[in-house]
Amino acid sequence: MGKILVVGGGPAGFMAAISAARYGDEVFLLEKNNRYMKKLLITGKGRCNVTNYQTLLNELIEAVPVNGRFLFSAFSKFMPTDTMDFFEDMGVPLKVERGNRVFPESDKSSDIADALYNKAKKLGVNFLQGRAVKLILEDGELTGVKTENETIKADRVIIATGGLSYPQTGSTGDGYKLAKEAGHTIVPLKPALVPIETKEDWCRDLMGLTLKNIAISVVDSDTYREVYNDFGEMLFSHFGVSGPVILSASSHMKDAVEGKYKIIIDLKPALNYDKLDNRILRDLAEFANKGMSNALAKLLPKALIPVVLRLSEIPHDLKANQLRKEQRAVLVNTIKNLTVTFKKFRPIEEAIVTSGGVSVKEINPKTMESKLIKGLYFAGEIIDVNAYTGGYNLQIAFSTGYLAGESAAESLRN
Repeated sequence: MGKILVVGGGPAGFMAAISAARYGDEVFLLEKNNRYMKKLLITGKGRCNVTNYQTLLNELIEAVPVNGRFLFSAFSKFMPTDTMDFFEDMGVPLKVERGNRVFPESDKSSDIADALYNKAKKLGVNFLQGRAVKLILEDGELTGVKTENETIKADRVIIATGGLSYPQTGSTGDGYKLAKEAGHTIVPLKPALVPIETKEDWCRDLMGLTLKNIAISVVDSDTYREVYNDFGEMLFSHFGVSGPVILSASSHMKDAVEGKYKIIIDLKPALNYDKLDNRILRDLAEFANKGMSNALAKLLPKALIPVVLRLSEIPHDLKANQLRKEQRAVLVNTIKNLTVTFKKFRPIEEAIVTSGGVSVKEINPKTMESKLIKGLYFAGEIIDVNAYTGGYNLQIAFSTGYLAGESAAESLRN
């Protein structure tokens, strides 16, 4: 019987421990917090978007813009349907919502965390509290981990310490230091799935406003090339823009230089220019003797009307029946092309996930084992992969955790 040590008590760490413990080895899970899965508990606004119901492997990989092909084996081994079966077998009913996002029926992330903890406990996983500070290497061979208080001997070590986002949950980058000291390359860390600060100050006037069923196009200001487009939901904040489509767009903005990107928001993507113009004409006729602020009340959210009128250079108190054709054309264009300019990303602490991490070139994609150090494995956000919003990043945690745990246990039998 071998001894496997998992460092990190998040979703990837727990799945790795569960996967390894099925083989009957001694499995220990080391977590520095006094509570497990702190970050998981706040995902999806406390509801926990546990995975995305994708049944096709290629579509799953396409949802991972950074090193998606690296995950071919991990996803093949443990697909979203496996994740769903796992939790439903543990007594957690699930539901599929818009965009194939999967949540517990209870809308409680604690149900997901409890299921992982209870399964690990049932399989005999031993829980330890402490902070790993160094990997112990003897003659180039991994023999365990040193914590702040003790040395833990182990035949295999799985690092699943997460990234740098949400440091209040314990994601403080410990694993990167362990990997780097052991000789691994760390691809520079930066925020991914992160809100965006904009140059336009009118975003502040819209703070708290959520827009649904809008389309965005992200354009490179230098080349005028579209780098990303999406449809869905976004919101305005005191600093700029956020929400699902913005977070996903941030993964495609490779050069975080002020002014580098324009985000063009189509407020009415279901209407082309002519149809939108006709719709506005009907509203103008209905509110002929009212000011423009009232005339647009059926078309746009109340908070957005003053901003759209200001950007269109139309006085808010101009009577609807006095709006000229050329002014109407400008109004249509503003509604179809409401534009904000990239200033910078919000801090990495506010990102949903971390981009960068242990280089995938130094990890065997079929086992998650280090190519540099025998017996060392990686799982979850510490690896240089990240996906769009919608449950994909948790699926990466579960898939890489499952494969790392299984591979570590099977290697003890070879």
